[in-house]
Amino acid sequence: MKNSDITRKDFLRNSVLGVAGLAVGSGFINSATASTISEPDSNINITSGKNFTLKNVRLETGFEYEEGEVVRTKTELFCVEISDGKIKSISANKPNAQAIDAKGFLMLPAFRDMHIHLDKTFYDDWHAVKKRTGGVKGMIALEQQILPEMLKNSTQKAEKLIELLQSHGTSFARSHVNIEPTSKLQSLKNLQKALENKKTTFGAELVAFPQHGVFYTDSVPYLKEAAKMDIDFIGGLDPFSIDGAIEKTIDFTVQLALDNNKGIDIHLHESGESGIKTIEYLIAKVNENTNLKGKTFLSHCFALGKLEKSKQEEMAEKLSAAQIGIVSTIPFGSLVMPIPTLMKAGVNVMTGNDSIIDHWNTFGTGSVLQKANLAAQLYGHVTEFNLSRMLKLATSGLIPLDDKGTQQWPKVGDKADLVFLKTSCSAEAVSRMSPPKMLIHNGNIVY
Repeated sequence: MKNSDITRKDFLRNSVLGVAGLAVGSGFINSATASTISEPDSNINITSGKNFTLKNVRLETGFEYEEGEVVRTKTELFCVEISDGKIKSISANKPNAQAIDAKGFLMLPAFRDMHIHLDKTFYDDWHAVKKRTGGVKGMIALEQQILPEMLKNSTQKAEKLIELLQSHGTSFARSHVNIEPTSKLQSLKNLQKALENKKTTFGAELVAFPQHGVFYTDSVPYLKEAAKMDIDFIGGLDPFSIDGAIEKTIDFTVQLALDNNKGIDIHLHESGESGIKTIEYLIAKVNENTNLKGKTFLSHCFALGKLEKSKQEEMAEKLSAAQIGIVSTIPFGSLVMPIPTLMKAGVNVMTGNDSIIDHWNTFGTGSVLQKANLAAQLYGHVTEFNLSRMLKLATSGLIPLDDKGTQQWPKVGDKADLVFLKTSCSAEAVSRMSPPKMLIHNGNIVY
C-alpha cells in the first residue's frame, strides 16, 4: 500500500510492529492526536503526545584517530526526553525503562529540503518531460497553458509531495511558489492550505517566486500583494535573460524585501557574463543594506561553475563576507559547482530536490540525503571525516560533531526535529544513503 493511499484508521489498525511500537514506512500519523500507542513486545503503553522518552538512542560522541586521521566515529546509547517540542534531557541509557525503543538507530537532525516547488507537481502520477523549445521563455509559455488545470488539485498534490519528503526523513522545506499573472495568488493560497493541513508534522518557509519574470510578464502587483502575506522571501529569475535588466530587477527585489522585512532567494541559471554581473550587483546591494545579510540567497548560481579556480575562491570570499548563501541542487555532468570552495570560505551552502515529477524535471527523489551522497561522490569526499561533513547538505548545516570531533548536537533545549536511521554514523548514512526509520517534527512523531 502506498503512503498516499493509507488512511489514518488503516494505520492505527495495522500499527503492531516497528520502531517504538509504531508502524514504520506505512503512512503518517499526527502524534498530537494519537493518545496511546501500544508496544506489543513489552506491553508498555507509550503516550506520544507532548511529552515522551526514547531509549536506546544512538548518538555520536567523538572521533577515533589513527596517525592523525579520523578513521571511525564513536557512538553511545542514550535516553532522550522530549517535552513540548524540544529536547528536555539527554541521559545515560536505561534499556529497561518504560520508553519508546529507538532500537539503537542513529539520531540525527531531521533533514531540510531548501529548494523545492511544492506548489506545482504531477506527483504521484507519472508524466515524462516533453521536448522543450524556446529555453526558459518557452517553458514560461508552457506554464501559462497548463497552470490553470494544475491549480485544480495542487493542494492535494502538495500534500502527497510533503509525505514523500517525510518518508525520506525531511520535516522542513523552503518552497518557491509561483506568483505571476496566470495563477496570480492562487498557487500560494492552495499551498498554504496544504501546509496548514500538515502543520503538526511538517514545517516550511515560502518564497514568492516570479516564475514568469518580474517585468517580462507584469508580476509586480502580485508580488507586492504576496509580500504582505505569510511568505518569507522575495524570489527572482534570471534578471538579464528574462527581464532584460539586471539592475532594475534586483533593485525592485531588494526594495520589496526591505519594505516588507523579507529575505531574498533568486533563481540564477545564467552561466555567462550576465550571471557574474548579477552576483556582483546583488553582493553590492546587500553590502549597502546590511540587514539583508544572512537573509539573501542565490539558487543554482551556475555562473560560479564556469569560473577559473582563483576566481571561484575570490567570489566565494565576497559571498561569505556579504553572508549570501548558495542553494545548489548539486548538478553533475559538464558543470561542476565549486561547493567545497564555497563551504571552505564559510558560505552557507544548502541543497534541495527542486522539481519532483513536473514539467521541468522528473529526477527528483525527495531525498536530500541522496544530494549529500552525490556531492560526496562528485568531490571525492570518501573519508570518514569528509563524508560526515557532507551531512550538512541534508540538514541545512547542523551536524552532531564539529571539525574537532566535539559533540555540538543535540543539546538540551534544541528543537525536537529528529530523524532516526539504521546506520552506525553520519559518514555511513551519507555513503550508504541509509533509509530513515522514524521521523519526529516539533516533538510530534510523524511515522
